[in-house]
Amino acid sequence: MPVHLDNVIFLEILMKENQIDHSSSAKIISLRVLEELLGARTTREICFRLWDGTHWPDNRPRPATMVLNHPGALRAMFASMNEIGLAEAYLYDDFNIDGEIERIYALSDHMIHSSTSLLKKVRFGWLVLRLPAYQEKRIEDRGPARMSGRRHSIERDRQAIRYHYDVSNDFYALWLDRNMVYSCAYFQSPDENLDTAQERKLDYICRKLRFRPGQRMLDIGCGWGGLIKHASGRYGVEATGITLSRPQAELANQRLAEAGLADQACVEERDYQDIPEVTPFDALVSVGMFEHVGAELLGTYFRKAYQILRPGGVFLNHGIASTTYDNPRRGPTFSDRYVFPDGELTPLNRTLHAAEEAGFEVRDVESLRDHYVLTLRQWVKRLENNHQQALNFVSEATYRVWRLFMSASAHGFASGRINVYQSLLVKPTEAGASNLPLTRADWYA
Repeated sequence: MPVHLDNVIFLEILMKENQIDHSSSAKIISLRVLEELLGARTTREICFRLWDGTHWPDNRPRPATMVLNHPGALRAMFASMNEIGLAEAYLYDDFNIDGEIERIYALSDHMIHSSTSLLKKVRFGWLVLRLPAYQEKRIEDRGPARMSGRRHSIERDRQAIRYHYDVSNDFYALWLDRNMVYSCAYFQSPDENLDTAQERKLDYICRKLRFRPGQRMLDIGCGWGGLIKHASGRYGVEATGITLSRPQAELANQRLAEAGLADQACVEERDYQDIPEVTPFDALVSVGMFEHVGAELLGTYFRKAYQILRPGGVFLNHGIASTTYDNPRRGPTFSDRYVFPDGELTPLNRTLHAAEEAGFEVRDVESLRDHYVLTLRQWVKRLENNHQQALNFVSEATYRVWRLFMSASAHGFASGRINVYQSLLVKPTEAGASNLPLTRADWYA
């Protein structure tokens, strides 16, 4: 029989008279909440399992199951009715997700963005608040980022980078490829090995930049040094990488020394704005760092790149972009709080406009959106396969942050909500020459 509001009030009367226990009442209300929220929506891919083993809408096998771990789970998930509240309920184990986590995001979008009448929202909120509040103390070892200082100042950027990257080199090594490349790979087929696809991406970048032995290159935001190791080892360039993460710089230099490349390549802990303009570089590359720059500093970023690049030099800028039709959400997001504080995605047209204003000529733009979907899905699977080993280096909550944000990102790229582009920019000579070949044939040779 459907549980209407008057039935819920009756349940509370029965509880007060000790004729029904709290867990049974919470179960009935929880099922009603799910009916209110999703009753008219098909749930072919997802089901819910309550703390007592009850399934909703039924117990047919599905790709993903949302497991409610206690009677107050739905209250923890939906009392705030925003993205962060829902994410925190997962991080701190009010609910778990068994199976293919990416399947939940269409449902999540429906939960957060569905347009319902005020009366229905009030009724839904009233039901949720009838559920018990969870009293157990939470261990917030992966608490939200707490930033200080002026937004996108060098010191605050350092805080943001360290919050995300200084988690544990060993943790990242569990699910990244052998070169620890933390950006999208370049696949020939969907089932290709991640190590192979990442190495192809590194080589593809080097061919786009048309490296020759003895050239000087700078990798802005070099991570653990995978690209500079590849460029110096395979193409003979003199490579410098910069990062704001000390553990990244230390491991990158260790790996370069082990490869016998310490005299040819190095990584420094430095901000891009602090690069001296003494001897211009032949080539610049930035892969996966651009998202941290910030919209208001686009001009600063590209002007600095233009200043430190020789005339005729090339700059490959690889970064995630928002779409022009995607409406930004109001207030902080899960990513702002727990993943990339101060991270900003800008539309491609705004990025290229800022590059041209700085003096660059745009020579090529390529979307790698489909490749990022494949990369993220492999990262998630590798992370899940190493769950127990990951807990030797990070907490369960930290593990869940990465599982959640990488699967959400895969959904974002797959749905076209976000994109990723490699833009090849050139600084023309004084006479206007680009010094580039007439075709791209050498990229694919």
